[in-house]
Amino acid sequence: MGSSLLDDECDYLFKTVLIGDSAVGKSNLLSRFAKDEFHLDSKPTIGVEFAYRNIKVGDKMVKAQIWDTAGQERVTFENLRKWLHELREYGNRDMVIVLVGNKTDLVESREVEVRDGQSLAQVEDLCFMETSAKENLNVEDAFLQMITKIFEIASQKSLEAKENEASKQVLEGRKEIIYVVDEVTATKHTNCCTL
Repeated sequence: MGSSLLDDECDYLFKTVLIGDSAVGKSNLLSRFAKDEFHLDSKPTIGVEFAYRNIKVGDKMVKAQIWDTAGQERVTFENLRKWLHELREYGNRDMVIVLVGNKTDLVESREVEVRDGQSLAQVEDLCFMETSAKENLNVEDAFLQMITKIFEIASQKSLEAKENEASKQVLEGRKEIIYVVDEVTATKHTNCCTL
């Protein structure tokens, strides 16, 4: 979990990555969520950049570390399966993937219908949400949905780990008791033979 990055006020550190084609609005989604800023003339991202934001989930404080990456192509929706393949090949098995359809404010330029995004998300088992970084529509919700889902998985794994540890201790305890009983029995047996 990278404790050096985790301050005393936070219980969890979640690392999330924005990936996708060039000019789809990744940087503005990040700046809108992390700093509530939007830049119409934002320059293409070179390399990677990141920002933090602390979120309260239930009674826990989560520090979300969000990485923004440089886009590569310009065919957007058609490249989604390629992005998903790379994610699943190199990513963690428990990762949460959210499909974001950004720039809903550009109504006249829409090329992908909502139902297309929804059906792809259903087939690929993704969360799906349409956003507008410019109008600040659903940006918060998209990130919160993702962070909440990660939190649920992390909490479940933490609970399972505790249960496993508890049952392991019980088993080890029993082994120890059996060992002690055997030892005592053996000693009595030896004394018996000596007599």
